[in-house]
Amino acid sequence: MTEQRGKTPDTLRSARWFAPDDLRSFGHRSRMMQLGYAEEEFRSKPIIGILNTWSELNSCHGHFPERVGDVKRGVFAAGGFPVEMPALSVDESFNKPTSMLYRNMLAMETEEQIRAHPLDGVVLMGGCDKTTPGLVMGAITAGVPMIFLPAGPMLRGHYAGKILGSGSDAWKYWDERRAGNITDEEWLGIQGGIARSVGTCMTMGTASTMTAIADAMGLTLPGASSIPAADSGHRRMGSACGRRIVEMVWEDLTPERIVTDAAVRNAAIVAMATGCSTNAVVHLIAMARRAGVGLTLDDLDALGRVTPLVANVRPSGKDYLMEDFFYAGGLGALMKQMEERLDTTCLTVTGKSLGENLEGAEVYNDDVIRPLSNPVYKEGSLAVLKGNLAPSGAVIKPAACDPKFHFHEGPALVFDSYPEMKKAVDDPDLDVTPDHVMVLRNAGPQGGPGFPEWGMLPIPTALVRQGHRDMLRISDARMSGTSYGACVLHVAPESFVGGPLALLRTGDLVRMDLANRSLDMLVDEDELERRRAAWTPPEPRFQRGWGWMFSRHVGQADTGCDFDYLTRDFGAPAGEPDIF
Repeated sequence: MTEQRGKTPDTLRSARWFAPDDLRSFGHRSRMMQLGYAEEEFRSKPIIGILNTWSELNSCHGHFPERVGDVKRGVFAAGGFPVEMPALSVDESFNKPTSMLYRNMLAMETEEQIRAHPLDGVVLMGGCDKTTPGLVMGAITAGVPMIFLPAGPMLRGHYAGKILGSGSDAWKYWDERRAGNITDEEWLGIQGGIARSVGTCMTMGTASTMTAIADAMGLTLPGASSIPAADSGHRRMGSACGRRIVEMVWEDLTPERIVTDAAVRNAAIVAMATGCSTNAVVHLIAMARRAGVGLTLDDLDALGRVTPLVANVRPSGKDYLMEDFFYAGGLGALMKQMEERLDTTCLTVTGKSLGENLEGAEVYNDDVIRPLSNPVYKEGSLAVLKGNLAPSGAVIKPAACDPKFHFHEGPALVFDSYPEMKKAVDDPDLDVTPDHVMVLRNAGPQGGPGFPEWGMLPIPTALVRQGHRDMLRISDARMSGTSYGACVLHVAPESFVGGPLALLRTGDLVRMDLANRSLDMLVDEDELERRRAAWTPPEPRFQRGWGWMFSRHVGQADTGCDFDYLTRDFGAPAGEPDIF
């Protein structure tokens, strides 16, 4: 722990609200007393905001009301004063049309909640997919000391002697049900057994990917991202977050000292090694750019080419889930395996370097966390494709698809909307072969709207009944981190704004060459020019409200989908508020 203090009681940020002998501060103090607090409870102490993304429709965060108490316990123990503040929950399961539509809303709310209130530091409580990047983006911009508390994965799913993984097994058994191989009773049993406790998806989906990224970036207590939500260690971690954030305030340990180029690179390497969700691309770029780090798709692809996948966790791994990963040593053990590839001098929220935090980390099961000499997959989790279908890039998860699709050429089967596609794939007489390339467009940031997780397009029923379980699929959508298959995603620019995907027609030949990172439609340029001239922009999705704001300002997938006016390029963050 850093011993030298950078703050004194009179220089605390909250002192601007409570210390002056004036009418305005009199009002602030009297209102705190109205809440039942004596002046000595809050004056001259670090006031810690606990930004809680709990809601009764967010099952991943069902333990957060209890965890707030643990954080408060730690804050009080360290001599701080905790205040719980609600933040937009952005739950993954129920938020429609997609939670991604609201990530930037959470980021804005986080930034403004911190700036507008007398908070000296914050504990960010998140985990369900978009809450991690949303909270972190906002807190980075706000600039006060912050520590991230990950929700933690749920326990393994179980049914009829089988271990079930979130999302991954839902897709798997849904195909078997469509093929007539699963009874109603079995389907209901899987439904009741796949999510057995509070916590996030226990596969290496987007939730565990993003909390691992926050951990590797130095924004959590060491290894906090791996602790299962139901484990008593998670409660102790919550209390430790409360104690540590008070010390961070006194040390004036702010995000700008932690989220550096090197820390972002560490996070990207660790993400690749874990078999990360494709959503990591969008969120990590957005988080990095809030800190002034110009991370690009090309940077991520370069790291992907040389970073082996060592976490044998579904869906990129074959055998294990996050609970097993925790028992095998967790993220600290994985980073210890990767130590030679990381910049271990990076400062973390502990006040120590990453290298110091990793001292003593050990792998307890080298089939779950593989050595570099025996990876699950020789390259990292993600690859970036470019070509005349995706001039600004698209992403694919090579380790999670059948290798026979790493090079594929076939005729396109194009759909302009999800309902059109769904109707077609449910038709048992659809004219489709395993060589076809299914394409869904108008599903990007503006077209979706909001960039929904539609990219794992369902295999047509006609093919499922023939025994096929994978085929090449392309879209400008995202897909769940728990998904798998030969799915090319995030095609940019998206079709809704006139990207080349809008020009593709059913029957055109499409070629994907993973080794050469290319994605092209085999249509001559003169024909594409004729199609481009005939293309007409679709009607905007929104005429008012948040959706209207989102559509006017959201960036494309390759730039992280942040709002143009929230990036560092637009201007410096607002300063401290006036208090008159």
